[in-house]
Amino acid sequence: MQRCFVALGSNQGDPMAQVTRAFDELQALPQSSLAGRSSLYRSAPLGPQDQPAFINAVAMLDTQLEPEALLDALQAIEQRAGRVRNAERWGPRVLDLDLLLYADRRVDTPRLQVPHYHMHARSFVLYPLAELAADLILPDGTPLQQLLLGCPPTGLERLSDAAGRD
Repeated sequence: MQRCFVALGSNQGDPMAQVTRAFDELQALPQSSLAGRSSLYRSAPLGPQDQPAFINAVAMLDTQLEPEALLDALQAIEQRAGRVRNAERWGPRVLDLDLLLYADRRVDTPRLQVPHYHMHARSFVLYPLAELAADLILPDGTPLQQLLLGCPPTGLERLSDAAGRD
């Protein structure tokens, strides 16, 4: 089994329900087990500001799926939720699932880049990730705690854990 981390985000429909359902679908993936889920967070959109705030979280997943097979599974979950892939960049999303880390591997293909190329600058990824793996060291040797120092949680609001409890 490989330890992976997946970012979840939604700002369309019922975003909290979308993210919660996505956690359930991650748990049901073949050859995989949901090992942890972060709290839910509210964050301002990255792109156009004339869209609703996002609900974000991070899942810790143990899987035997290879990186691109996992990507296919994540995109299938997005599709079942109603995600349209050709939507505007950084625009509204019914559901967005990004593979952040796949064990200590680096992947650079036309379809997939792991570690996720923007995770170091996204508080809505780093802070939920730190809940699950505070002592994480990235594949390039950078401690997660170092990334947190360079990315303050401005505009990030912790709502509750994924089960709706505080």
